[in-house]
Amino acid sequence: MHAHPDDECIGTGATMARYVAEGVQVTLVTCTLGEEGEVLLPDLAHLASDKEDALGAHRQTELAAAMAELGVTDHRLLGGPGRFRDSGMMGTPPNDRPDSFWRADLLEAATELVRVIREVRPQVVVTYDDFGGYGHPDHIQAHRVTHYAITLAASPTFRAELGAPWSVSKVYWTAFPRSIVIAGIEAMKAQGHDDGFAAMDPDDLPFACDDALVTTAVCAPDFLDRKMAALRAHGTQVSVDGGFFALADNVGSEAFGTEYYRLAQGQPGPLGPDGREADLFAGLT
Repeated sequence: MHAHPDDECIGTGATMARYVAEGVQVTLVTCTLGEEGEVLLPDLAHLASDKEDALGAHRQTELAAAMAELGVTDHRLLGGPGRFRDSGMMGTPPNDRPDSFWRADLLEAATELVRVIREVRPQVVVTYDDFGGYGHPDHIQAHRVTHYAITLAASPTFRAELGAPWSVSKVYWTAFPRSIVIAGIEAMKAQGHDDGFAAMDPDDLPFACDDALVTTAVCAPDFLDRKMAALRAHGTQVSVDGGFFALADNVGSEAFGTEYYRLAQGQPGPLGPDGREADLFAGLT
């Protein structure tokens, strides 16, 4: 469950590609079309929300192209295209719009996800932590909606017309271990990078997760190329040639070919030598 197109590739792209290749059913649910995103391509600047407000439709095509790179054939927009709008950042006018995801009725949004859960019947669900990773309102709302929907989906008394109850076995939150992020910053500094990411204070990384909280590391270096290709498909939002994504060149598979998670619900499976699970399905049959 991700908030905007491109979010799925950043933290879970290699994981998704790996499981698709292994024959696992992977379903992506995206909450908004990312209508408030900043447009990085000058030729498409007219699509921005303060101009033609047509970015959402374009980002749908980017999402489809990215999923083709990862091999994911089941990707959905929560409640259908445009049901919930990108909320922008806290304190901005888009955040006050009544149709924004941040302002959505929690039960209404969760019910839409219950439909998917009861249809797909997943063993594992992935979303963000309660801070949304870095505080974006749509990420926080995605966290709330996901957990509420999982509870409702398991209830035999909730909306029988949406399908039979289903209990999700494990819930994970995406995580970026602080040690990995700091290693990337130091590597970039050593190579002379001076952009915004390289200049970040290692002690002030709101999106970094303390290593001790990270329970699971999914190693998928063979799928790093697919992940980067999927990121490139999100051309209006992502430039993989610098900033955060320069980590792919500086730290390689450790930064992007391995993706990290926190087990938020369910029982942990067998642990490896690093004290972490190596598989989101560890311990499940």
